[in-house]
Order: sequence, then C-alpha cells, then structure tokens
Amino acid sequence: MIDLDKLQMQQPSFGFFARHLTYPDKLDFHPSLLEEAWDAGHPAYASIKRYWDSMHEFSLEQIEELYVQTFDFQKKTTLYMTYFKMEDSRERGQMLVRLKETYELFGLEIASSELSDYLPLMCEFLYAARWEGHMKEATESLSLMLAVLEDGTYHLLKELERLDSPYSGLIRALRDTLKMCTIQEAELG
Repeated sequence: MIDLDKLQMQQPSFGFFARHLTYPDKLDFHPSLLEEAWDAGHPAYASIKRYWDSMHEFSLEQIEELYVQTFDFQKKTTLYMTYFKMEDSRERGQMLVRLKETYELFGLEIASSELSDYLPLMCEFLYAARWEGHMKEATESLSLMLAVLEDGTYHLLKELERLDSPYSGLIRALRDTLKMCTIQEAELG
C-alpha cells in the first residue's frame, strides 16, 4: 500500500529520475541537480552516487550514445514498464488506459503519441502531481502505478545489471525510493 506523505517527500527524487531517464542534456549533470534531489542520508544515495560518478567518466556524446544503445535499441531494456510482462497484449492495452486515467484524474493530459507506461513520464508525474483532496482516488491509482513501476523496473534492473550498465545504479535508486513510499505489512499492524 502506498504512503502518500512519503511519496510527496520523495518528489524531488522523482524529478531527478525523470530528467535522467530522458535523452541526455548537459544540464542534467550539473552538480546542483544532485544536491537538490538527494542527501547523503537517503537510502538510495549510494546507488545514485555510483550512477552519478560513473556517468561523469563519459563525455556528453558518449552518454548520448549509451542512452540510445541502452534504451532505444534493446527490447529487454525498454522504458515501457508494462512491455516486459505483457508485450503487445490486450491486457497491456487495458493497463495503459488505467494509467492514462490516473494522469487525467490529476489534471495531466498526455500526448496521444505517448504511452502511459513510459518510465520518464511516470517519474515526471510522480514529481509534479498534487493529490491533496483526492486521497482515496490517489491511494488506489498511485498504488496501481507503483505496482507497474515495481514490476517493470525489476526486469529492467536485472537486464541493466547483466549488461553492467551505469544506468543500473539509477534504476536501483528508483526502486529503493519506490520502496520507501510504501507501507510495509509490519507498519499496518
């Protein structure tokens, strides 16, 4: 189950993820971005720092090439979170509709050309969404979104680790951040 207060506290982290999961830009690697979104006490900080340090060993051109080779040309490292399990099935279409309804519930309209399970879009939404006044709907809708993220990033992380990709640190940090935003069974009492 999702903890909306914890999710709100993590919004700067989701903004960071959204930026680093889209096509790279020089400003994405400015030190202030790391400082604004992360502190050394964050449970995902070690993974983020590993990602950050490894990416700074490359030129921007090399990072762009790495991004394209990693996310655009390999099915197993796609940024579409329902693709791993459902590929192009009818169930995937239904899930995409449900995710799109979540965006619309909070006033975000996505371009018709964009699929609602695109990881950078999902992170951007978690960064920008305001769910005050929609607590019941937010709990249900965002729990579904986090379940999709949990499942999709699990498969993505396994493949990135197999490839020894620097992006594995980013996805591990995302997964650790998602975990922080859930209420564990022990907390429910």
